[in-house]
Amino acid sequence: MDELGTRAAALAARRPRDARLRRVGTSRAGAPLWLLSVGHGSRQALVVAGPHANEPVGGATVLRLAERVLADPRLCEGADATWNLLLCLDPDGSRRNEAWLSGPYTLGRYFRHFFRPGFLEQPEWLPDGADSAVLPETRTLLDLQDELRPFLQCSLHGVDVGGAFVELTHDLPGLAQRVAHAAARLGIPRELGPYDTLYWPALGPAVYRIPPPRRGDLAAAITEAAVESTWFHPHPYGTVTAVVEAPMWGVAAVEDAGRPADAEAALRSVSRKLRDDTRLLEGILARVRPGLGTSPDTACLLAPVDDYLLVGPGLADSWDPDLDQPAARPLPPLDTARLTALRLAGRRVALRTAGLLHQLVTASGHDPAGALPELDRLIDAWCADYRDGCGARWIPVARQVEYQARVVLSAFHLATRRAPARSRSSDSGWGSPTAVPMHLE
Repeated sequence: MDELGTRAAALAARRPRDARLRRVGTSRAGAPLWLLSVGHGSRQALVVAGPHANEPVGGATVLRLAERVLADPRLCEGADATWNLLLCLDPDGSRRNEAWLSGPYTLGRYFRHFFRPGFLEQPEWLPDGADSAVLPETRTLLDLQDELRPFLQCSLHGVDVGGAFVELTHDLPGLAQRVAHAAARLGIPRELGPYDTLYWPALGPAVYRIPPPRRGDLAAAITEAAVESTWFHPHPYGTVTAVVEAPMWGVAAVEDAGRPADAEAALRSVSRKLRDDTRLLEGILARVRPGLGTSPDTACLLAPVDDYLLVGPGLADSWDPDLDQPAARPLPPLDTARLTALRLAGRRVALRTAGLLHQLVTASGHDPAGALPELDRLIDAWCADYRDGCGARWIPVARQVEYQARVVLSAFHLATRRAPARSRSSDSGWGSPTAVPMHLE
């Protein structure tokens, strides 16, 4: 985290007439939220890195974008644009992932040190609406959106195991072809049926339309983004939001559109495993919870554990072809890509829960329930299933960053076609309209 700020400050010092670094907010733990702005155009682009604590690629991507924008006048003066790059939206959560960020990049190391806060502590979500948002990180982002009224917002995310895809609040015709080109050039699989977008309309291969937010319970919100969010908050300004997902470990089968031999059998297997894994982890939590204490750090780790254990059984039931659920939404047609995505998602829920439990027991300093050896065995076995059963392969950081940067630049070029330039009479001195209420590999 400190490295991002240091490198951004050095860039701004090197090009003071073109780049500016300012503190736009403060995290819950007192960490600065830094915004690097490049250019003086009237049209504002906002790029948000680090919205999820375990997805660090965006930090390196915004620095690469800054260098490219500074090197190419067509991206600033030529487009009458200012690039606003938020270095990290959740610096507190990101620090909790630093134990694996230094490498080596193995699945076991990643999941044993994985951290993402509970759903209600993730700063992009607005489960009670923008007016009720209380997290300082969320309020900072909302204020930036209202100040800048960006024509384009890019939220930089990472997929731990799977493939690349993009989610849009508005269609950008031509983006799917550009995503395909970038992914092919860099050897990154595209995810043609992500679990995240299971019920969302496709705008093209690996590009999906985010449906408008709706009210729903916590489980629906976690699995379908079915609440208000900072993705949609700037919608009244005509903002196009692009959520750009770049994988850390790629799985080739997520872009296999072929028909499986027995989709129902595969669904039964995925559902059964997730249901069994959830019961197993619930039992481990029940054994260790009495010895964990009530410190803020323990509560921070327990919140996502409880969230994952809450949604696991519901997911398993919704995928099970043998359960009669009249009110359940039918699954879309299942090709190999979608079935692979569901298999990865089920494993992800279990592995994240096991990794968080491992950290909880380790931090407590004692293990009278004998949970650590069992958790180590489960994490090793489930990581082996990702690696050997699904063919998960590490994608070098440089390729993750280059892919994500290329997609953002593609979205920028396409979005400029639909966004008229603003009058400069309302500029506030730094290309902004009048305000309205990774580490290296």
